[in-house]
Amino acid sequence: MPSRILGTFALSAIALCTLNAHAADTWPSKPITIVVPFSPGGANDLVARLYAKQIANDLKANVIVENRAGAGGIVGAAYVARTPPDGYTFLAASNGTVTNSLIRSDQPYKDEEIEPVALLSIVPSVIVANPSNPAADLKDLVERAKKAADQRITFSTAGMGSTPDFVGAMVKLETGLNVQQIPYKSGSEGVTAVVGGQTDMTSEASIVTLPLIKAGKLKALATTWDKMPSAPEIKTTAELGFPNIRIGHWEGLYARTGTPPEILDKVNAAVRKASQSKEVLDTLNASSIVPGTMDRAEFTKFTQDERVRLGKVVKAAHMQPD
Repeated sequence: MPSRILGTFALSAIALCTLNAHAADTWPSKPITIVVPFSPGGANDLVARLYAKQIANDLKANVIVENRAGAGGIVGAAYVARTPPDGYTFLAASNGTVTNSLIRSDQPYKDEEIEPVALLSIVPSVIVANPSNPAADLKDLVERAKKAADQRITFSTAGMGSTPDFVGAMVKLETGLNVQQIPYKSGSEGVTAVVGGQTDMTSEASIVTLPLIKAGKLKALATTWDKMPSAPEIKTTAELGFPNIRIGHWEGLYARTGTPPEILDKVNAAVRKASQSKEVLDTLNASSIVPGTMDRAEFTKFTQDERVRLGKVVKAAHMQPD
């Protein structure tokens, strides 16, 4: 290759590095948007808004939370995958972000177009039913259902690949019951369906379900995560004999791939600082939520491990698009 062309390539690379370095130095110079790929009121939305305030204070920037719901989080993720890699748009991603492409072949973006930035939290998931359900817990419900003439159970989810979708699949696999999963646009809508009697059960984050359980609008059947200090009376699925029904609502920030690493490091540091603030900790502790403290490398490995673990459920349950 002629030296003149090589020189042009070298100058272009230097210019790009200089541009990225300048962008990182002056960032943030305008509002930052966190896209929540679900409707308002669900766990992802509530946690994202909790952190957004603290991140804004730390970075001295306006942080806007924007809801772009649909297709189990894919609509919002696809939007972020098409934004410029300038550090001004982030995705408040859930478990589905690492499993959606395992379930459907028509995902409108490539997994590698977005990258992990920071873990916000791991929220315990609670399996709930309407208070009129006579079952005392998940084990009792399974025993009653197996004796019933109609064993069909409707289970509302937040859409394909969402945490409730996985819980429904796990319940079906581990109990052998005829679980029919009914997709909604968000976890809060799925919970509303149970409260209103449109569906029999769902599983949703503790930050959403515990207030409704305490108000008598929902009945807790089990938590699919660890024992919850804020609600120790709720048994874990493992305690009830279903150790393979295990999943939490983890949520983390993703960015468009190619965003300057200096910016991503600043956001990760802001999240980790926020996770130790009194306001965040008080809110999280009330719902037994584990705050995010991982650096970028640790969070990336976490997402990779989750993809492998949950991928086995996708295969075993033959999970399909809605």
